[in-house]
Amino acid sequence: MGRTSHHPELSEFDLQQVLEALVDPVRRSIVQQLDAAGHDIKCGDFDLSVHKSTATHHFKVLREAGLIRQYYVGTSRLNTLRREDLDQAFPGLLTAITTPQPAAH
Repeated sequence: MGRTSHHPELSEFDLQQVLEALVDPVRRSIVQQLDAAGHDIKCGDFDLSVHKSTATHHFKVLREAGLIRQYYVGTSRLNTLRREDLDQAFPGLLTAITTPQPAAH
């Protein structure tokens, strides 16, 4: 596998693809963890309840939807939340996804 991956430009963002990426609880957790951390996170440092191969798939879906950007530092693949791009394309969406919701009664 190459060390470069496609990251959509802002003009290529598709709301349907973003929403489909966010419907999965594991992917929402990745986005929420990146937002809460406030810094880039290595793939292996996320708190995920899935195997590495499944996590790789989730990162790919998020990357292809434009929610995250991935890059290498040495042999580590890091992830960054594309908040600025997403806020420009879909104002308020990430805030709604990353804000804790009150428990339902």
